[in-house]
This record gives sequence, C-alpha cells and structure tokens, in this order.
Amino acid sequence: MYPYTDFDTAFLAERNAQFRAQVARRLLGELTEEEFKPLRLMNGLYLQLHAYMLRVAIPYGTLSSAQMRKLAELATRWDKGYGHFTTRQNIQYNWPRLADVPDMLDALGEVGLHAIQTSGNTIRNVTADHFAGAAADEVADPRPVAELIRQWSTDHPEFQFMPRKFKIAITGSETDRAVTRAHDIGLQIVREDGALGYRVIVGGGLGRTPMIGKVLTEFLPEEDLLPYLEAIVSVWNQIGRRDNKYKSRIKITVHELGIDHIREAVEERFAQLRPLFSGVDQELLESIRAHFAPPAFVQRSTAPFDAAYAADPAFRAWADTNLVQHRAEGYAIVTVSLKAHGATPGDATSEQITALADLAETFGHDELRISHEQNVILPHVHRADLPALHAALKEHGLATANIGLASDIIACPGMDYCALATARSIPVAQQIATRIEELRIEQDVGPLKIKISGCINACGHHHVGHIGILGLDRAGVENYQITLGGDHTGAGAIGQRMGPGFAYDEIVPAIERLLHAYLALREDRSETFLETVKRLGLAPFKSALYEEGKAHAAE
Repeated sequence: MYPYTDFDTAFLAERNAQFRAQVARRLLGELTEEEFKPLRLMNGLYLQLHAYMLRVAIPYGTLSSAQMRKLAELATRWDKGYGHFTTRQNIQYNWPRLADVPDMLDALGEVGLHAIQTSGNTIRNVTADHFAGAAADEVADPRPVAELIRQWSTDHPEFQFMPRKFKIAITGSETDRAVTRAHDIGLQIVREDGALGYRVIVGGGLGRTPMIGKVLTEFLPEEDLLPYLEAIVSVWNQIGRRDNKYKSRIKITVHELGIDHIREAVEERFAQLRPLFSGVDQELLESIRAHFAPPAFVQRSTAPFDAAYAADPAFRAWADTNLVQHRAEGYAIVTVSLKAHGATPGDATSEQITALADLAETFGHDELRISHEQNVILPHVHRADLPALHAALKEHGLATANIGLASDIIACPGMDYCALATARSIPVAQQIATRIEELRIEQDVGPLKIKISGCINACGHHHVGHIGILGLDRAGVENYQITLGGDHTGAGAIGQRMGPGFAYDEIVPAIERLLHAYLALREDRSETFLETVKRLGLAPFKSALYEEGKAHAAE
C-alpha cells in the first residue's frame, strides 16, 4: 500500500488546520451557512436532512488494518457507533457534530486518510476493482495507477471549479468489477503486443440521464496516461455546459457533440500537453508500484478447508457464494457481506469494523478492500484459514452467505438521511431481503443484482441493476419505478422501465412476483435472471407485474 511521505503528511495537516479555522468562524457566526457551504464541501462535509455528514475517501477501495480501526474509532468517538460504506468506495458518518469534524479529520490524517474532494465540482475519489492485486483474471494491478491519478488530481489548480463533479474508475481485468462504463472516465488496463496500455472510455454516468460510456481510444500507451487524462478533463472544463447543472456532466457533452468531435478536441489538446510531461510521472508511477508488491504467499495444505467444506453445510454455502478464485495457488478472495437479511446495506458497527481489521491482520496479510457493492473484501486469505475465519465472522454477524444473490442489495441512504432523496431506500431493501429469506428461494433464484435509489441522482446504481428500483415523489406520495435488464459488466446496459410505479406498500410484492415469474420462465437452473430477460424481453415480466398484481389485489 502507498505510505504517506513527509510532503503528504504536511499537506494534509495544513489543509486540516485551514478547515479547523473555517469551522471556528462558522461556529462563531462569522460565516453564514451559505458562505460556509463551498468550504465544507471541499472537505467532504455535507448538510443532510438531520445533521452534517462527513464523507471519507477510501482511495481505490484499499485499507490497512490500522486504517480500518481508525474508521471504527471515528464511529465510536464522534458518531453513533457505525459507518456507512457507499457505492463509490467511501465511508460516510451521518451524525457528527460540526465542532468535532476537525478532530475527525486530524484523526484520519494519522493513518493517511482524508475527505478531500469527496464532494464539490472536482475529480472525486478514484475507484478501482475491489479484487485488484488478487484477481486471477487480472492483466495488471490497477491500484498504482489509481494512486498516480489521485496524486495528480488532488488540488489540481485547473480542476477545482469545473462544470460538475467528475468520476474516474479503473480496472485491470476484462471482467468489469469497477463499473467503468458508468463513469465520466473509465480505464481498463489492456496488453497489446506485450505492452501495457489503457482502453479509455468517456461519457458514462447515471443520474437523471443515464448513459453508457463510449470508447475514446482502444489503446493508450502507458506513458501517455496523465497528459491524456488532463486533455480530456481540460477540454470538458472549457466546453462543458455551465448554464444548466442537469446538462453539465461530460456525458451530455459527448452526447451533444458526438464522440468523434470529443476525440478530435482531446487529441488536439493532448498534442499541446504531451511535451510538458517530461517522464517524471512515469518515474513516480514506478516508485508507487514498489509499494503494491504482492504479499509473501505461502504453500500450505488446504486440508482444513476441504474437511470443513465436506462436513459443514453452513460453511459450504458461504464458501460457494462468498469466495472467488485467487491468482495464487491455495488462496481465496473473501467477500464479507454487509447485507444480513433485514440489515441496512453498507452499514457496519464500530465493533464489526474493528473485528474486520483484526481478521485482516490475522488471516489476510493486513489488507482490506471496500467494494462499490457496499461489502468488505479480504483479498488474500489462505484456504486453510477459511474455517477459522468463517467461525469468527459468525461471532460478529458477518457470515451471511449471499454475495451476488437477491438479498445482496445495493441501496443509497434515501430519505432516511439524504436531503436530495424523494423516497426511502433503506426500508425497501430491508423488506425485500427479509421477504426473500422468508420465501427461501434465494439459492434457487441464483445470481441477481437488485439496486435501489431514493432519487433520480441514482447513487444506488439502479439503472444498471438486473432489477432496478427508483423511488420518486408523486404528489407527496412515495412511488417506486422498476427497470429490468440493466448490467454494469461487459459493454454495459441501462435497464428498461417496466411501466407505472408502485406504492411503498406494493413494491415488495411486486419484486416477489418478478422472482416467481423468472423461476417459471427460465429454461433451467443454469439460465440466470438477466439471461432470461434478454431472451424473452420485458413482456412476460410486465404481465407478471401488472396483470398478476391486479388479480392479487382483487382477491
């Protein structure tokens, strides 16, 4: 992992001291809330429905045990004993006192964490594949590149007041676990004739106008990355719309002007910028890479795993859903579900966060990852240690065997916390997961991505859910629209709207009807929900939703 240098530490201390003075002025009444707003947003502090909310960046989703423990400490000392992991690999604290925020930032600085550029019209936290450095299908670890981009973009003088926020995601695998096509810029590390480079995707994004990104270049040489990124962002910063915030994202610019026009403008700007990059960026990248060397993997017998898998049905179910093949023989990637049936997706208590830090130190080479799917990953666990790990997770309520299944739901905070939300998300997710458990059909249904957003900003990624749920306000009443067929993998796909929305008390039965329809319509157990939707289209599912729904209502 990247260790902070003296420069990094001094920079962060100076920023935190500056914000401490700004908070003091606000508390004394020398700044109005409106005057304070741009200052707090530069430091990741929002004003939500009930209190301030601090959003802390988890760069490319990677944490050490010490950093994870610090996140637990913040939740215990300055919040209500829990944190909320988000779809952009951040953690949010929903109840801090304004007077305490400077102390929270100083505490984060002790372990090389911060909240800079987690808000505002800047380049936000750079996200990455949560299996980075461990995945068997990886071309190269994307985290050193993500760290290089983080350093380049932090407080970049040209990119602090852009038309809107800007998000970058990177993956090193052909399998897109970073949702790269739904970001302003998506990067995929590829290899061409033995050389590493990047497929560059631009203009993706969700929100009120969801779009799948378009390929700007199929292969960008590794040494051209930073000047090319700077060219993209500076072109958009100049020509992106500032007259309407709903049309200011780069996806709208690409849509209105066309990808060929954007490519031409970027290439022209790139030609101007490339000579200014002397190679120092590549020297920096090499120095960063040295900090991301793989752990010292060991050769051990996997007999304890084999014995537990054969003898313990609960362990076997967990292993089948929550483990992924590792690049190193004898190891596994472990995803720890923060989606116990009926729980708030993405929430973890201080005790659970501390326990995960301890378990990563004991079993996982001191590394943790946070996924955009709001779960925690231990990327390097030897299979011999998995039975002991599973037993420890059970003690802390963290052994739910549902990764990738129907109750592994992505959900934004919704109207329980967010000032922008128009409907509740958390209770809907809880009720769907609880109902699925009651029906005992989760294993039979198999792989399924349900994603819920409480407003059109789509923080719950509902557009790319196999089943997407969007909560809206219809004349003061919560109304939930359903989309089907979304997908963030491969070429990506935006889900199609099914029809009229459902009231709050109707949405769970509606989802239940969809699941039963799938079980009746699939060719066999090997055909997934998404595959069935692609084969048959929406019509049979619409029939199940609306015609069966009317029949049930009439009974």
